[in-house]
Amino acid sequence: MDHNRLKKLMNAASMALFVLCVALGLWLWRQGVFQSQEALQAFLNHYAGSAAAIFLALQAVQVVIPILPGGVSCLAGVLIFGPWLGFVLNYVGIALGSFVAFAMARNWGKPLLNKLFSKKLHEKYERWTHESRRFDRLFALAIFLPGLPDDFLCFLAGTTGMSWKKFALITVTCRPLMIFAYSLGALGFRAVFPL
Repeated sequence: MDHNRLKKLMNAASMALFVLCVALGLWLWRQGVFQSQEALQAFLNHYAGSAAAIFLALQAVQVVIPILPGGVSCLAGVLIFGPWLGFVLNYVGIALGSFVAFAMARNWGKPLLNKLFSKKLHEKYERWTHESRRFDRLFALAIFLPGLPDDFLCFLAGTTGMSWKKFALITVTCRPLMIFAYSLGALGFRAVFPL
């Protein structure tokens, strides 16, 4: 599949999933789910297992196919499921998606990155890979800090000599700190704009 066709397919999938998320959000709003904490809790209690599983799957998929910015979905997880379950679902889903991204890049290499991401983004971070020790430190820092293209960097890491063990160690230890920061932001949002 050529570069432009794959990029169009990924953009279409991303847009379709985004529209689906917005439509679902609007439907839930009209059903009164977001009118009060009690209504949201009743809805979640009714669909407890499936709602958590669907959210976890969406978090994993959004690493590979960007549906919403990761920070937005992390905030949503905490607002919907509460600070503890939201944190766990965010963490597990994003970690699973990170491992999938790394595995895809490990199998298909730089041609996959060239098809999925802009040349500008790839060139901006490609220089990080020229020195493996430096890349490991920068990758860990990027995974830790909110706002950096950490999903792309998981793909990029898969094209380097980084071992699965090192990737897992960085992902498992640095991701929770970033997700915790988003969780604190969600709790602050909830304090200012209570349901």
